[in-house]
Amino acid sequence: MSHDDVPPSGAEPTQPLPYPPPAGPPPAGPAPSWVPPTYQPAPYPQPFGAPPQQHRQETPRGRVPGWLWPVVCVLALVIGVLGGLVGGAAYEGLRDKPGTVAGGLADVDTVSEPPLKADNGSIAAVAQKMLPSTVQIIAAYDGQAGGATGSGFVLDRQGHVITNNHVVADAASDDGPIEVVDQDGNHYDAKIVGRSPVYDLAVLFVPQARKLSPAALGSSRRLVVGEGVVAIGSPLGLSSTVTAGIISALHRPVTTGDSGNESSYINAVQTDAAINPGNSGGPLVNLRAQVVGVNSAIATTGGSVGGESGNIGVGFAIPIEQVKITADQILRTGEARYPVIGAKVRTGGESDGNGAEVDSVQPDTPAEAGGLEKGDVITAVDGSRVTDGIALIVAIRTHQPGETVEFTVLRDGEERSIKLTLDGEVG
Repeated sequence: MSHDDVPPSGAEPTQPLPYPPPAGPPPAGPAPSWVPPTYQPAPYPQPFGAPPQQHRQETPRGRVPGWLWPVVCVLALVIGVLGGLVGGAAYEGLRDKPGTVAGGLADVDTVSEPPLKADNGSIAAVAQKMLPSTVQIIAAYDGQAGGATGSGFVLDRQGHVITNNHVVADAASDDGPIEVVDQDGNHYDAKIVGRSPVYDLAVLFVPQARKLSPAALGSSRRLVVGEGVVAIGSPLGLSSTVTAGIISALHRPVTTGDSGNESSYINAVQTDAAINPGNSGGPLVNLRAQVVGVNSAIATTGGSVGGESGNIGVGFAIPIEQVKITADQILRTGEARYPVIGAKVRTGGESDGNGAEVDSVQPDTPAEAGGLEKGDVITAVDGSRVTDGIALIVAIRTHQPGETVEFTVLRDGEERSIKLTLDGEVG
């Protein structure tokens, strides 16, 4: 099977977490004028006996005629009214996308300072700092209010919340209700600012939640395998649940979803912290109480817990760096963009682990412009090894549209380098 940066239709190594039902509830006066001294020339000599020449009296230079001030005032008033109308129209336009912010993340109040010291080893301290910033998401599913539950965390002091796309996707398609529930059990109505099926992320706008504490944002790039982490969320509808574990692996290529349009590719952080259905969208946190990822998927062996697939110690989180990029795009425009090259690659079936084979190259795309051909095997992206089609798509999607990326290609037994400037699509 072939794909152009879309999910495979074959067997999925992971699945997005399903959703169980929720568990409970100027000074005044005339403007000063300055009149410079003026020069008056002597009159021309007149013929003897001629009447004196009459000279027209001119307004001295620098003096503003009195009639001009009312005109200026009227013009200022007209410009002010027009500006108000234009601004009002712009505001009305923005109301169509509630929660958008022109400057993206730069225009909202996020937190990056770690709440705890670097040598903190207390899971209890992490939980105390993070629980007030973690929320439960209750969304409509299959036409039923509250049919889906997940988790999320407060992004900023303006009322934005991060969660997974698959938690709210069904509610978005039917314009169904979405609620956010804080640690104290308070319910708030939420609106979707934008969502990205490609990265399995969504941004919600919850004006009433502006009083909630934003979570501190960390960095997944500083993580090391074996480092302790904490997962917080609402597994199986059990709100404010804390589980702990370690970082099991980094840069794990993972695909989730069960259809081409809803599949996501993640350059995932793998953890053995217990993650179950309902943890989707919740934060994965380091021991300094900073969010390093968004819990998104679990691997399963076909077993079940309460009728749903359960934790077997293999969970995956979206790195916080990708969360920041996608959230910034959504806040600015209500949409997210992802990079494409315009080539289809094989993602289904067996792979020998030696690269991703190009199945076809689409016209008028970066792949065609860069000289990529059908049958080429892409073995690396910017020097990082690619083992198969899924790994290639994940590697491409760690970049941004407009970036120039170097691809190592094997063609007719010879290795060559091809540089492509990535195109972008909404999704």
